[in-house]
Amino acid sequence: MCLHMKIGGAHNKLHHGDGGFILIGNLICSSTSKIMLLKELIPLRKTKVSVQNVSKTFITKDKRRIEALNNVSFDVFEQEFLCIVGPNECGKTTLLRIIAGLEEASSGQVLIDKEKTKTGMAALIFQEFSLFPWRTVLENVRFGLEIKGVEEEAAQKIAEKYIDLVGLSEHAKLYPHELSEGIKQKVVIARAYAANPPVMLMDEPFAFLDAQTRNLMQEELLRTWEQERKTVIFVTHNVDESIYLADRVVVLTTRPGRVKRIYETAFSRPRSRTSKSFSEVRERILKDIEEEIRRG
Repeated sequence: MCLHMKIGGAHNKLHHGDGGFILIGNLICSSTSKIMLLKELIPLRKTKVSVQNVSKTFITKDKRRIEALNNVSFDVFEQEFLCIVGPNECGKTTLLRIIAGLEEASSGQVLIDKEKTKTGMAALIFQEFSLFPWRTVLENVRFGLEIKGVEEEAAQKIAEKYIDLVGLSEHAKLYPHELSEGIKQKVVIARAYAANPPVMLMDEPFAFLDAQTRNLMQEELLRTWEQERKTVIFVTHNVDESIYLADRVVVLTTRPGRVKRIYETAFSRPRSRTSKSFSEVRERILKDIEEEIRRG
């Protein structure tokens, strides 16, 4: 079933599919037989992060200018899980570092809760595990709280809560060299949650895991996110991962990175990677990225 309508001056098509409402460009798919009004489908949400006309140019040692990002703008809603994908070297990690306050934009700005971003307003989880080898799991999770000056007993309770939340209570006294790669990344995630940042930023945290462990970690991450409801911005090269995890997926162009398209992936969780709706979104995102690779 399709319904054509005017939204914002553009002609849009509301399509009845099999896996939830999905906005694909101007296309919205529904798993129900009832066509909903757009205001019911996409209610007004509070903006948590606002990326406003962000550009970034690097100057090399030989004075060459490399434009990494060009006029990137999008909002991230409170409690939203947003993924960013795109071709290699399109500026995804640079953008994440700017949002985290670790890198200055050449122009434009990023606001978190309407304030200009700065270090400490978001927790950034890298591909590397960044655990202290001389600290146990519990001590690693507690570290950020110690830096913030949280009283020892309170820090202990908070760390224990998040270790339990990610299912690591039995590992609390172990050291990093005694852990698998997947467990190490769980510790990093628990440490980030324990610090209670307004926003969680993740730069391909599962990139070095095998496919089976990666899928399990995606499920664990969603389970934790659904309980805590933090705003998450997650960078990945893996299109399937982005669709499985995200409420929306931002596709960047080849360098200099710009926003090519934003996809709504609003079908219900847990998601089947083999469903028709999942496959439709995957095909369209892959087509977008392929176009950019060919153009580059």
